[in-house]
Amino acid sequence: MRGRKPVFFILVAIIAVLGYIAAYGLEFSIGDKDYSFKGANKMRYGIDIRGGIEAIYEPKDAQEKPTEEQLEAARAIIETRLDFQNITDREITVDVDNSMIIVRFPWQSEEIDFDPQAAIAELGETALLTFRDPEGNVVLKGDMIVKSQSDFNQQNNSYYIDLEFNEEGKELFKEATTRLVNQNIGIYMDEDMISNPVVETAITEGRAQITGRFTADEAKALANKISSGSLPFSLKTENNSSISPTLGKSALDITVKAAILAFILVCLFMIFYYRLPGFVAVFALCLQLIGQLLALSLPQFTLTLPGIAAVILSIGMGVDANIISSERIKEEIRDGKSVGASVEAGFHKAFSAVFDGNITVMIVAVIIWYLGSGTMKSFGYSLLTGVILNFLAGVTVSRMMIKSLIQFKWLRKPELYGARRVAK
Repeated sequence: MRGRKPVFFILVAIIAVLGYIAAYGLEFSIGDKDYSFKGANKMRYGIDIRGGIEAIYEPKDAQEKPTEEQLEAARAIIETRLDFQNITDREITVDVDNSMIIVRFPWQSEEIDFDPQAAIAELGETALLTFRDPEGNVVLKGDMIVKSQSDFNQQNNSYYIDLEFNEEGKELFKEATTRLVNQNIGIYMDEDMISNPVVETAITEGRAQITGRFTADEAKALANKISSGSLPFSLKTENNSSISPTLGKSALDITVKAAILAFILVCLFMIFYYRLPGFVAVFALCLQLIGQLLALSLPQFTLTLPGIAAVILSIGMGVDANIISSERIKEEIRDGKSVGASVEAGFHKAFSAVFDGNITVMIVAVIIWYLGSGTMKSFGYSLLTGVILNFLAGVTVSRMMIKSLIQFKWLRKPELYGARRVAK
């Protein structure tokens, strides 16, 4: 039991280190490689807070006017590409009459001056994907690809790209691979070759694999290029402009100040009313908040005002979890149990209530994140990470900290837990 004494101080040190990384980020080098983790000071904010870019995409070298279905397909692919970049705050409008797709998305975290080329480049290539034989003849177009994803072959210990074609693509690819066995089929984005695999055998089932000495990142990058290049036509953009924030930085400042004030008041309430468990709850809430900041800043997930609201909501749920546990501990002490036994029984009895409350919210958050788009995706993601961290911090870490502190004899007084034993 005595070995648990340092646990509290170790966890406090871990929380402090993670807090520094969450606030300021971290940069370091291992050998020739540089690594960088962005903190809250380089968070990517949504259009509502910081503004962004408006780009107008038009078909490039189209033989005829695109249909509404083709423009919608292009819109869906651009939206998927933005989702892959974690750019959840965006607006994509299809102008069928003028054959245009208008895309509005937020600035990058470190972007200060408006650079249209750099901004548009973040969306990736918008070229037309084609498969060509060694003579340069097109044998398949990108819009015939249903799925493109990277995967790992455990038998060969290697990564590969898995492709699936629609019915038309299946027949065309069957004909091409039958006559091109032991020859190359080049994969092009417009006129740029991005891969040149060799056909080992005729592919007749509508599924193909691109194998080679790929790393995980290389296989994923090629799969994403093929997927995002599945446009029914090539796109170009010549009209770009910056857009002002819909709410402005002042709205962010007010929201953050309100959240900080509320957080401080909640912490003071927990300490004064629940004493030692409340003191521990403050560290658990700090860990939960730090974890959410890292979950947003590291992958550069766009943070919008609805996302901030989800963070605040999940912190409230974290407070609720700590209150339930603290009340259970008080009840056990009042029933005459020792402090150690009360802590063990209190967390055990509180777990089911905390679990039931959080799992229902988690289900809703997953649905919002998976089915939603734009700011709803930001809300769902922030809420989901908050609920997961609530389990980690509000239940596991709080329990470890209190069990560590009760190893000190002077911290076993019932008064420190806001309760007195009832004489029987």
